[in-house]
Order: sequence, then C-alpha cells, then structure tokens
Amino acid sequence: MKPELLALLKQVDTPTVCNAIEVAQGKRGFNEFTRGTMISSTPSSPAMVGYARTAQISALAPPEEPAEVIRVRRMAYYKHMSKGPRPAIVVVEDLDYPNCIGAYWGEINTNVHKAFGLSGCLTNGVMRDLGDLPEGFPVVAGSIGPSHGFVHVKSVGQGAEIKGMNVPEGALVHADVHGAVVIPEDIVGDLQEAIQKLLATEKIVLDPAKSGELSFADFEASWAAFEAART
Repeated sequence: MKPELLALLKQVDTPTVCNAIEVAQGKRGFNEFTRGTMISSTPSSPAMVGYARTAQISALAPPEEPAEVIRVRRMAYYKHMSKGPRPAIVVVEDLDYPNCIGAYWGEINTNVHKAFGLSGCLTNGVMRDLGDLPEGFPVVAGSIGPSHGFVHVKSVGQGAEIKGMNVPEGALVHADVHGAVVIPEDIVGDLQEAIQKLLATEKIVLDPAKSGELSFADFEASWAAFEAART
C-alpha cells in the first residue's frame, strides 16, 4: 500500500471508504461490510486500517482439548500476531456469537498486541477494561462485558467472519465506530482517486447546505449537479 493511500485512509471514516469502493468499481452493490451496530472503545479515534491477522476464539465452555494443546495454540496465536506485513489489525471471530460472554479484549491483550505493532482490533466478541485500554489501539467489538469466561483460541490464520463480513487472512480492512469494510484487492490502486472524487462530489451539495439558508431552487440546482457527478 502506498504511504499516500494509507495516510488518506486514516483521515476518512469507514462510510466514506464504503462509498468510495463503489466509485472505484463504477457501480453500487458493494457487500463486504459488517451488519448491525458495533461498539468502539474510543469513538472519537481515527479509523484503523491494515492487513488482517485473523483468529477464532470461544469462551462459553471449557476447552475439550488437552491443556497442552490449548497452550501450544495460544503461543502460536501470539507468534502469528507478532509477524506479518504492517500496518495490520487483529480480526478475531468469537465462535459463540451471538451469545458471546468472554472478553478477550481487555487491558492485558490490547497492550500486548499494541506492542506487537498492530493498529487495533476488530471482533464480533466482547471487550472490557474500558478506560484502561492503551491509547492508539482502538477496539471495535460486538459487545462489552465483565467476564473472560473460558476464553481460548480455536484457530489461527484461517480467516474470520465478523457480523456477516468475511475477512480472509491478509485482507485489507478499514474500521471505525461505524463498523468495518474489507477493501477489494483489485481496486486498491484506484482507491485514492476514488476517495478524492467522492469528497469533491459531496461538496457540491454540502457547501451550499452548510453556507446558511438554502432556497429550494439552489438546492435543486446543486442536487442535479451532484446526481450527474456521482456513481
């Protein structure tokens, strides 16, 4: 990813990226986004963007595998998260969804993953320790809760599904308080131009609307120009 694109993606919100993907594709119907409401640990934080380092967890019941197997997989998980291309974000699917009870994301795990050089976490599962999470490591989660349950790692690097969005290992993900999108690999080279075009197009309507009182005639004219310019 070019540094200029990365800087731009950090400046815009996820709805903008979602719309810009359709601009780059030249059509509506982009479908790789999360469904339903998600919760951000720091709603005012800039968006997080990076290549997905994926895993799956469970917490409702104790693991049925031997303790040594669980320990080895846990260490394999942390090793996996410490490696790979950067920027990167952790994408962890809680297999208990929609009945998630185990907060994998609290003060300890967020600090460890931040130290690994990861930019944040996206999960359909639970977070906790709000107020004690490190700055610069946002968590966008499915819920908030107090317990870690019997949380244990089930798979590493095999992809994840987050609220209806399929996230292959290594996919480019953009996430903020609105949720997340997977950016299609084939439009990455066109995305910077698409975002800039989208922002310019929106200004056709936004500038008159934000200037003060707006007559219907002025609105009608600006909306016609907006419709002509957008996808």
